[in-house]
Amino acid sequence: MTSEQHTAAGSLRAGGRDDALEQRLDEELTALNTAAADGAVTEPLSVRATDPSGDLIGGLTAWTWGTLCSVDMLWVREGQRHSGWGGRLMRAAQDEAVRRGCTDMIVSTYSFQAPGFHPRLGFRERARIAGVPGGHEDVCFHKRLSPPRDETPFGHRP
Repeated sequence: MTSEQHTAAGSLRAGGRDDALEQRLDEELTALNTAAADGAVTEPLSVRATDPSGDLIGGLTAWTWGTLCSVDMLWVREGQRHSGWGGRLMRAAQDEAVRRGCTDMIVSTYSFQAPGFHPRLGFRERARIAGVPGGHEDVCFHKRLSPPRDETPFGHRP
């Protein structure tokens, strides 16, 4: 269902998916953010885990922007959960983020998903936001990343 409002100053339309709008907003906000962050560009990051037959075990999608890495989605298929794949996916993303120069990593999960998982990887809870359907919360985490062991915080070898 779509609703529309028209005035002399313009119009508003609320509805479902709008690919053209999404693309335009992405372009506009990317330009604004890049300028505000001294030219830092957002780059996608993904990690894929497959079994010997090539079937997906799990995966992670994220993005890096300057010194920040943000995890969007992390999933491990049922039957493979609690066998270390989530940690491997997160560590691989963290390693790639550090390689790209990131110093911070953020991720959120719902209270019915895995809020106990991220602290075991060194993340600290920073916020809980109520209002998720079913009476749940969005739990936000942050982790300060260390440079690779063979480099100082400024990327120079000791």
